[in-house]
This record gives sequence, structure tokens and C-alpha cells, in this order.
Amino acid sequence: MKYTLLHTLLLAFLWSGLSSCRPAKPLMPVRFGGEAQGTYYAITYFDADSRNFHTQIDSLLHRFDSSASTYMPTSIISMVNNNDTTVRTDSIFNIIFRKSMEISANTGGAFDITVGPLVNAWGFGFTSHIKVNQHVIDSLLPLVSYKLVHLEGNRVYKDKPGIKLDYNAIAQGFSVDEIGRFLQLKGIEDYLVDVGGEVLGKGKKPDGSSWNVGVEKPAANADDPQALKAVVKLKDMALSTSGNYRKYYEENGVRYAHTIDPKTGYPVQHSLLSASVLAPDCMTADGYATAFMVMGLERSKAFLMQHPELQVYFIISGSKGEMLIYISPGFKQIVEEQY
Repeated sequence: MKYTLLHTLLLAFLWSGLSSCRPAKPLMPVRFGGEAQGTYYAITYFDADSRNFHTQIDSLLHRFDSSASTYMPTSIISMVNNNDTTVRTDSIFNIIFRKSMEISANTGGAFDITVGPLVNAWGFGFTSHIKVNQHVIDSLLPLVSYKLVHLEGNRVYKDKPGIKLDYNAIAQGFSVDEIGRFLQLKGIEDYLVDVGGEVLGKGKKPDGSSWNVGVEKPAANADDPQALKAVVKLKDMALSTSGNYRKYYEENGVRYAHTIDPKTGYPVQHSLLSASVLAPDCMTADGYATAFMVMGLERSKAFLMQHPELQVYFIISGSKGEMLIYISPGFKQIVEEQY
């Protein structure tokens, strides 16, 4: 009996040694994409078993839309906007709401999810564009303030029934984070998730290099071909860029951009052409990228002095029409400008 036991232990020891000497399976690239939230998504990750999670991620994005998409009439946010008293929120809605309130408070309302009525009036939301004048703006501004909406448990309470929420300035960032969490739960540690230009890069490529993500050069016209202004080496961080050079319309010779200032009710008019924000998670980066586009260069720079956890790359229009760059110290370490 003793001999048999020793023999078994010896075999087990030898097998363990042989197993540990076997080379690890190489990490294989998996890539796929699709459409979601009115835009594209593209995912790349490395997995020794080459598992493809395309179907599961499509389902995850559909669940996200059913909570946070203003373009889906049956979504939770749409029912909240329609004052449906039977609707109960879910974890997706609640997480986005709380982060939105946090960014709103931090930026003094430069970011505000109650901007929905103004966004719709200007033709950038989920209803048709109307003729906007000062009378219209004056009638809508009383409906715009993050302080007028409250989340208690799984219920939303609005101080005024005309308030309409709009998650579009932060929702894509959240969906990127959700996909990242899904991949982490599956044991995927090296991945790049891109939803409509909101990007999260974790880990690195098998050769040890970082993920390279481009920052677009602001275009003069919406249909101009894309050109890179900079390349960011992204590792364990999220990047979001907001700009007014692609989404706008012209009327009577005036260009109206899609970023609306919640305080004035009008599209922003200043020298900041685009704001790229680096943050630990994409929802945070997404929300602050929008806030900085509202705040403009000087207010944003003052804000960043108190928030070193955020790093930025701003593209600015100079007094002579030239492009100027403002880069925070942390961003400068991972960016390569393209000339």
C-alpha cells in the first residue's frame, strides 16, 4: 500500500513538472464589430482560446439601448421623458444618472442631462428641428437644470413634467466600460473597445506594444475626409473626444454646432474645436469631453488645475484661423503629433 501511494505521488509530481514545462498557448487576435446606438462599434482582443463573444456583446448593447436610448420609444429613458409613472429604472440607467449628476455638480452645470429640450429644439435630438428664437429659448431654459431631477431608489422624480433627459453625451462611454467589464469577466485582459470613437484600451498587444488610437484633425466641413492630428498610446485608460466640426448644420449663413450650452440655451461659440480627455474609465472621459466643449479653453484649464486625474488634448482655433494645441502634462507623455 505504501509503495502504491509513493508511486502515485511520484507520478503526480512528474506529471506536474511535465505540465509546467509545456509552452503556454499563444494569444490569438479576435476582431469584430457592428452597429449600435446609431454608430459603429469595433472590438479587438487577444485570447488563447480564440473565443468570439460577438453575439453576447450584441445582446449587451441591445440591453443598454433598452435602458438609455432616447431613440427607442420603449426604453426606460423614453418612458421617463414621457412621464410614465409605472416605469422603474435599472442599474444601467442609475449608474449613468449618478455619474451625470457628479459631473454636473463638478462643472457647475456645464454638463447637464436635462438639456434634452434644447437639443431637440436645435435639431440635434430625437425630435424634429424647430425655428429657434429667443422666445423659444426663454420658454425652454426653465426646464434645464440637473437640480430639477432626482433619483430615489428605482424611481425618477422631475420637478417639472416638461423636463427631458438626454444621455447621449455620456452613454457611449458607459457602454464602452460595460463591454470592458464583460471581457474582464471572461478572463480577457488585453483589449481595445471602440464605440463611436469612445475608446478603452486595457493591457497591451502580445509584442508588448500599446494600443494606438488616433485623434482626428478638425475638418472644415462635415464631409471632409478624416485626417489624424495625433496618435495616443493607450494603456489601461479611456479616451473620449468631443468636437463640433462634424455634427452641425448651416442656416442663413450661420453654422450651428451640436454642443448646447445649458446656461444660455444656444450652441457654443468659442475657440475650442475639440476636446480629447484621458480618464480611468470611458464614461468619465465622455462626460468631461462634452463639459469642456461647453466651458471653453480658459474655464477648462482652470478646472483641470483642480482635477489632475483628468488629462486633456485640446485643439484650438487661433486668432488667425491656425490650429493651436494645449496638452496637459500627463497626456504629453503618451501622444505623438502628426504633421
